[in-house]
Amino acid sequence: MTEALRTSVRDRARDCCEYCRAQAEFSHDPFSVEHIIPFVKGGTDDLENLAWSCLGCNNYKYISTSAYDLVTAQMVPLFNPRIDVWSNHFRWNNDFSVIIGLTPVGRATVQRLQMNRKGLVNLRIVLRTVGKHPLD
Repeated sequence: MTEALRTSVRDRARDCCEYCRAQAEFSHDPFSVEHIIPFVKGGTDDLENLAWSCLGCNNYKYISTSAYDLVTAQMVPLFNPRIDVWSNHFRWNNDFSVIIGLTPVGRATVQRLQMNRKGLVNLRIVLRTVGKHPLD
């Protein structure tokens, strides 16, 4: 993967995880280019198959492309930042510290990627108090 492609992915995401919306500027973990559809499942290095991801979301997603939604009791596709709109599948709770899944895709993604990890929730609370969260 070229540095130019990596920069394109990062810039398109505004240096935020395209899943949990963590900001790389305030993260103690590195961010990376994540394959939405992994190589082992036929994915490519095309820009449309790449997402900017924090280490936590990338590790929890691993090679998954679907997950179980507890409400509908069905396997559903994970959120795809290239074709899905974040606000259609997720919303913030009242203090913007917790991501709530609104749809089967949203709920399954929150669960699979552990998008409300304790450290993330704590960081969101701190960043909110200084006006740095959420970015959108």
